[in-house]
Amino acid sequence: MSEEVVAGRHPVLEAVRSGRTIHKILYSADSQGIGPVLAEARAAGIVTQQVDKRKLDQSAVGVRHQGIVAMVAERAYAELDDLFTAAEASGEPPLFVLLDEIEDPHNLGSIMRTVDCAGAHGVIVPKRRSAGLTATVAKTSAGAIEHVPVVRVTNLAQTIDELKERGVWIAGADGSAPQDVYAADMKIPLGIVIGNEGHGLGRLVRERCDFLVKVPMFGRINSLNASVAASLLLYEAVRQRRAAAPAAAGRGKNG
Repeated sequence: MSEEVVAGRHPVLEAVRSGRTIHKILYSADSQGIGPVLAEARAAGIVTQQVDKRKLDQSAVGVRHQGIVAMVAERAYAELDDLFTAAEASGEPPLFVLLDEIEDPHNLGSIMRTVDCAGAHGVIVPKRRSAGLTATVAKTSAGAIEHVPVVRVTNLAQTIDELKERGVWIAGADGSAPQDVYAADMKIPLGIVIGNEGHGLGRLVRERCDFLVKVPMFGRINSLNASVAASLLLYEAVRQRRAAAPAAAGRGKNG
């Protein structure tokens, strides 16, 4: 059976709470703040084992594990239909994030954290030249990896075509866009595309976007980190949707 590592207090706690299959939790005796995590794990019938800190270091190489590591079943990727189901269940228009070759796992984890916090309905990534759902992603996402559906597709450009056929508009984040995000309609069923950390949106993906948006820049640095840009765009969509909700409710009451 394939197995993955989830490391750190919050990621392990969210893995326990999500109901994901956990084979074993390893922890060191001198770790601070892991008592509540172990209590919930044991209440759920999960095996916990005290080990030397070196064992944790070997299990979660390169990840700050905070003295606790979970050995979990490999995380299954979602299907595109799952994202539409999540949107329908929320009662809101679809709000997806598409990542065009985001290769830094820290960026992927941060984006997943914002997707969860903003109430967006999922993330779409290509199979090639893209960060996978690693322990680093889980740690950076602060446990959001357990709640955000991620779809992995063979061809992102073709997936954009499919989304458009299903009524989703595609907004590409591009520093050279003719309009600020604040002037765009982000209330519609929407997929926000974030490009690669180095070269931005690929040509085929850029050409398929219905419109491009940018975050206005006023300093000497002319670009934002990919995860920061995703956060700003997502929360502008949230702001617009919340602002429109009372008006829509009012129209409904008045017939």
